[in-house]
Amino acid sequence: MERALVLAARAGAEGEVPIGALVVRNGELLGEGYNRSEALLDPCAHAEILALRRAAARTGNWRLTDAALVTTLEPCVMCFGALIEARIALLVVGAGDSRRGAIELWKAGHLSRYPVRPLHLIEGIAEGRCQSLLKEWFAARRAIGARAEGNDAKERRPAE
Repeated sequence: MERALVLAARAGAEGEVPIGALVVRNGELLGEGYNRSEALLDPCAHAEILALRRAAARTGNWRLTDAALVTTLEPCVMCFGALIEARIALLVVGAGDSRRGAIELWKAGHLSRYPVRPLHLIEGIAEGRCQSLLKEWFAARRAIGARAEGNDAKERRPAE
């Protein structure tokens, strides 16, 4: 999770939502990624997807059997589907995502066609740090937005 947090911080520094992910198997780093949707203008450029793509390229196989995906935030439905398709065996999650996360849907059976293979789940690893990184980033973005709105409001005022 430490490496995923470093990747998440890098995403945040680049103006992306600070989420980092990596794929490991038998202690070997196969691929890593951080959110890049803004930079790549790609709604699919989530940390998990990029980590899976890099792991598949490195191994020469999109089937990442017996690998683990470690992510700082609970995967969305798109990323959850991708990790299942990649045959990921273990999902390690830092912070939960009650708004967009797919784990509760999966646990409740709403994604009943998944998994094709068993998926093991570990939640809450470095949860406080993962949550803090996200909260601080969003607070900073809101502050920037509020300052920008204040400047725009001053510029739009009629001259006295």
